[in-house]
Amino acid sequence: MFRPAALFIGLRYTRAKRRNHFISFISLMSMLGIALGVLVLITVLSVMNGFDREIKKRVFSMVPPVTVTSMTDVVSNWQDVEKRVKQNPNVISVAPFVTGQVLITNEGVVQPAILDGVDPAAEKNITELPQKMVQGKLEQLVPGQFGIILGQELADRLNASIGDKITVVTPEVSLTPAGVIPRFKRFTVIGVFRAGTGFGFDGTLAFIHLRDGQKLMQLDTAVSGIHASIKNVYAAPRVSEQLAATLGPSARIMNWSDQFGALFHAISLEKTMMFFILLLIIAVAVFNLVCTLVMVVNDKESDIAILRTFGATPKMIMATFMVQGAIVGVVGTFLGVAGGVLLAANVTTLVNWIEGIFHVQFLSSSVYFINYLPSELQSSDIIRISVASLVFSLLATLYPAWRASRTEPVEALRYE
Repeated sequence: MFRPAALFIGLRYTRAKRRNHFISFISLMSMLGIALGVLVLITVLSVMNGFDREIKKRVFSMVPPVTVTSMTDVVSNWQDVEKRVKQNPNVISVAPFVTGQVLITNEGVVQPAILDGVDPAAEKNITELPQKMVQGKLEQLVPGQFGIILGQELADRLNASIGDKITVVTPEVSLTPAGVIPRFKRFTVIGVFRAGTGFGFDGTLAFIHLRDGQKLMQLDTAVSGIHASIKNVYAAPRVSEQLAATLGPSARIMNWSDQFGALFHAISLEKTMMFFILLLIIAVAVFNLVCTLVMVVNDKESDIAILRTFGATPKMIMATFMVQGAIVGVVGTFLGVAGGVLLAANVTTLVNWIEGIFHVQFLSSSVYFINYLPSELQSSDIIRISVASLVFSLLATLYPAWRASRTEPVEALRYE
């Protein structure tokens, strides 16, 4: 079968001979170094993708993508605002809400909280609060019955359980013949939710019915604002700009990126920096490849001279040694990708097995939001890593191959 001469000779040079076992050993180490670098890079980026996914899942499950309020924090004509927000093609659903900072007391224990008045029928289209309920149901919030849903951590601090009567104290005051006293109201605990640790949702949030919130905050029929869910949560800044242009200067538009954008930007930056830092592992293996090819060139000087006398051109000689280096890079990259994909796909199971064998816990939910090691493979990461590894390997062959092409037959054969 016909093969180009450079490819044929390059493949022959990759085979070990008795007198160059050391060079072949260094080639093998270079290949394994590239494979190890690719494997580690794929695994680490997959784990970071997993943490990114879990954090976003926690945030987006409880934080509305877009929030519309006013400069006075009171929206009187909210039905009209709701209609205008719905006209945006990116908006899926909307829900009015009432919010305020309060103190909640029970059995002498006082805890600060953010109290949200919501419409249960509309809220289920905005957040995943119904799925986060561990006791009771969101639909049990009935206007006039003054029921309240607490976060798990907040309920534990208050030592409150289902059916308990707790007192909610608002910052507003009421004028009475006895003087100025704070406004407070007794509520019945009808549910508990758990969104997970890490962002304080369980320890700071409480929910009541929208109408009960209007009465408590003395808003009559007004609301604090409107929450909106959109088709693509990452398009929230653009949708906010569109709504601001539609609603005018009196409206105040906020989105999830105002509160958590810096966190996700930091995660993205950390992932990028980790990519470049771990590329150094591949770079070290590539330096070994350069040394290997230089030694091969020195070892094959007489062969190169003979090929030149038979009519081989410098380009053919250069291509011969580029083929040898490319084989090391391609095989190393392939082994690294295969091993990295296999490890990243099973790293969660592997870590859980190690924890079970040695009775240790590497991750604590109180520190890392979760108590297991997440992983998410992304094809874009695999492509980037593979291309970078192949490019490095190709660049590593240039100098040794160029040096081989510059070999003078007369000088190389003088002492043969």
